[in-house]
Amino acid sequence: MLAAVGAVIFFIAWLINVTNTHTDAAFTPWSLMVAGLFFCALHLAGVGTGWSYGRARRRR
Repeated sequence: MLAAVGAVIFFIAWLINVTNTHTDAAFTPWSLMVAGLFFCALHLAGVGTGWSYGRARRRR
């Protein structure tokens, strides 16, 4: 899921860059690219996958 968020942010950054749109300082293509890389890194680290290795299940 986080990789999809990163892909959407990459697409928005690419769209801003291609159309030469002037935006506020917080939404430059560079800052959006860093945010996309952050979400992709979280995805690769396993954050938000729903798996929990800390719980032990007992069978009855």
